[in-house]
Amino acid sequence: MRYANLESYDRVLFIGGIYSNYLALEKAFTMARSLKAEAVIVMGDFGGFGPFPDRTLELLRREKIFAIQGNYEEALAGGAEDCGCGYTDPRDNHYAQISYDYTRSCTSAEHVRWMGELPRYIRLSIGGQRTLVCHGSPRQINEFLWQTMTPRPFIEKMLRDFDTDLIICTHTGLHWSRFIEPGRGVVNVGALGRPANDGKTNVWMSLLEWQDYGFRAEFIPIEYDFDRLAREMESEKLPPEFVATIRTGWWTTCLEVLPAKERARGQF
Repeated sequence: MRYANLESYDRVLFIGGIYSNYLALEKAFTMARSLKAEAVIVMGDFGGFGPFPDRTLELLRREKIFAIQGNYEEALAGGAEDCGCGYTDPRDNHYAQISYDYTRSCTSAEHVRWMGELPRYIRLSIGGQRTLVCHGSPRQINEFLWQTMTPRPFIEKMLRDFDTDLIICTHTGLHWSRFIEPGRGVVNVGALGRPANDGKTNVWMSLLEWQDYGFRAEFIPIEYDFDRLAREMESEKLPPEFVATIRTGWWTTCLEVLPAKERARGQF
């Protein structure tokens, strides 16, 4: 396992699943300064879904933030033929392949080399609590940790197995948190790249702060020029299903992986 170790902080901003949404990323970096975050950590899947992946990568590298690999970065840097997203349904994999092929063809070799040098995990302390930052889960880069599928015994075992108090993850595209004790639990920071399947066009990032009584996870909505992004996706001939999600806030692809309760909250 490739780890990066950071120092201790009390207030950290987490950005997951950018999916080439460089317009939302620009807004997120502007907001980070006003939020007075002590550190910003970006958690992989920089490309996929949206247009012009190099624009996102240029922003990330210019800001010099902390970043880890997601399955996209691992796949691109390793020359893989697919994204390694972890889907099993043919329809999910069909759209994932379209997304990966576009991203691979539009990402510069220099950016791919940079992605290959990123760590897979970050360990740091937040408010004195041991924190492990990963993409999918500490066990597997493309594991989906869902709110309705993470009972207390499962969380306790994950924390024990990986010698940590808190796991910060993304990959599912849906934000949630569960603390089994004030200083112990799991936070899924959601995704900056596409809406949270809730019929709203905003996207999300997460601010984690240590307070006297324990962790406070704040999920922060980001409003951005979604119509511009949709038009650019159309100009790049990305699937109309992807564009519909940006314009309506409802997922139209990568739905089969959703557990029943999470899927029931969406339109499809």
